[in-house]
Amino acid sequence: MSPELISILVLVVVFVIATTRSVNMGALAFAAAFGVGTLVADLDADGIFAGFPGDLFVVLVGVTYLFAIARANGTTDWLVHASVRLVRGRVALIPWVMFALTGALTAIGAVSPAAVAIVAPIALSFATRYGISPLLMGTMVVHGAQAGGFSPISIYGSIVNGIVEREKLPGSEVGLFFASLVANLLIAAVLFAVLGGRKLWAQGAVPDGGDADGTGDGGGGGSSGSGDAKSTGETTGIGTGTGGVTGSAPSPGPTAVAVRPGPGVGGGLGGTVLNPARIATLVALVALVVAVLGFDLDAGLTAVTLAVVLSTAWPDDSRRAVGEIAWSTVLLICGVLTYVGVLEEMGTITWAGEGVGGIGVPLLAAVLLCYIGAIVSAFASSVGIMGALIPLAVPFLAQGEIGAVGMVAALAVSATVVDVSPFSTNGALVLAAAPDVDRDRFFRQLMVYGGIVVAVVPALVWLVLVVPGFG
Repeated sequence: MSPELISILVLVVVFVIATTRSVNMGALAFAAAFGVGTLVADLDADGIFAGFPGDLFVVLVGVTYLFAIARANGTTDWLVHASVRLVRGRVALIPWVMFALTGALTAIGAVSPAAVAIVAPIALSFATRYGISPLLMGTMVVHGAQAGGFSPISIYGSIVNGIVEREKLPGSEVGLFFASLVANLLIAAVLFAVLGGRKLWAQGAVPDGGDADGTGDGGGGGSSGSGDAKSTGETTGIGTGTGGVTGSAPSPGPTAVAVRPGPGVGGGLGGTVLNPARIATLVALVALVVAVLGFDLDAGLTAVTLAVVLSTAWPDDSRRAVGEIAWSTVLLICGVLTYVGVLEEMGTITWAGEGVGGIGVPLLAAVLLCYIGAIVSAFASSVGIMGALIPLAVPFLAQGEIGAVGMVAALAVSATVVDVSPFSTNGALVLAAAPDVDRDRFFRQLMVYGGIVVAVVPALVWLVLVVPGFG
């Protein structure tokens, strides 16, 4: 048995054990990386740790730390109320606002994880407060980021168009952009319909008191320091229960919200007032956006720095924030990606791609490449996978039986739409950002949804973009 095949089988075993024995998959993946790296790939510790995602580790810790502080001092509650006022109380519009916001950020040049890191914590805090499915809100944020991700001036678009030009393939920058935009928009529409969007729309606008029952709230939605919000919403789709994913019995009305006022916070939309700590936190959030988008600074390091400044100035609000960093999620994601790094180091991914590329039936090779791109990208860098797969497609694209424009667009969509997976950077950020949820269940929901996307979308984009022979 080849080393590459052994490494794939070990990954399957890791999934099975984690699913059946409730062991943290990240810890299992670290052990697998050690075993396979040492015994099969002949790697030393440095070679194994080469795949450790240090940048993602800092992003997960930094962003969740900063937004834990924002929840503790009531800043996210103020943002939630401001969002309700923006859409005149129509909660059903908020998922689309978040979709459009992340799409606009990536379309003008933000890296997709940076946009998700900025928007997801606010969006998911809103979901907790108003009984919106966190799965709906989180996936809308990620699909929004990917909808704008291939504009001609975006990071993804620039990279893929550069690869196409370097390989001397026919290309269409506008076609690539619209393929991703339409695909993610259609997926978002389906998610909205399936995961409770129609019921949110039917309930109309929430009263000016800020809660669905009109009682007003104390603005405490966070789990530390500003009161605790717990809402009980109707269970829709894969867990639309309140605050999270626990899924509770249907409430008497569309959404019932009972909130204890947090210290120093008034009730209702007008009662969540700005104090010095919240103003400073809002300035920190704006600074994060400007630093990441305007100066290309690392989102994780910037977030940690801003969180430390806020913690120093207001230690009482920030005391429990470190404990609210999603450490189990950090272990899970970093462990799995370290094992994927071992697979890349020993050539397993290249081995699989070359095996598919050598198939003599171009259309079959095309759909298999789309699936490889989707499966691998669910665990690894989307850009890296596109950079590897597009050149692999060159030999059969040169035969003229497959349109290059459609094939490149299909690969791009397949490799990025799966970023809802909890093992990808975007999915991990959504998982880590969700407050007051059963994280194990939310993780499973994201994994199941990611699996559905991996199974369905590559075949659809192949059918729509490749089979007709565009380009």
